[in-house]
Amino acid sequence: MEGTRINGLSAAVAPLWVRVLYALQRRRHGVVLEPTRVWARAPKPMRGFLHLVAAVDRRTSPIEPALRSLVTVKVSQINSCSFCVDLNAARLQQRGVGMDKAQALSHYETSELFSAKEHVALDYAVAMTRTSPGVDDDLFRRLRGFFDDNAIVELTALIALQNASSKFNAALGIPSQGFCPAMPVG
Repeated sequence: MEGTRINGLSAAVAPLWVRVLYALQRRRHGVVLEPTRVWARAPKPMRGFLHLVAAVDRRTSPIEPALRSLVTVKVSQINSCSFCVDLNAARLQQRGVGMDKAQALSHYETSELFSAKEHVALDYAVAMTRTSPGVDDDLFRRLRGFFDDNAIVELTALIALQNASSKFNAALGIPSQGFCPAMPVG
């Protein structure tokens, strides 16, 4: 794939469990995701990363699915990860969020399409991702107005994980795979 700085592993040389994952992704997405092929070069860290992804984006999370997707798209935009914006925006649409709202993420602060709860979650995502000035006490107080302690920990984990993922993919030049071509990166 053009742009990727590290070639991913083919199924022929990938460990058996990774080949199974490739097959699952082909069935779900029609293709193997390029980050998966690259991560396959480090199967032990990859396994841990996948466990974290599954733990954070699970059905029983106290953070509703659409909000999780809004946050992951916003973090991906900040980190200029075209692959992450693409895949997460497609998931956002699958979770019932319209493209008008997805495209408004770049200016959510002034958009009326977002609820107060979404605004504070997105503010938190931005503050965690842009490390300066960071998360201040006022923002944390606003979070407590919408989320209990367990949900704040879950939201924090989601944002931190998406930062790791989008920074990984952006640093390795992993391009978009065309899941949501209407969604801008920035």
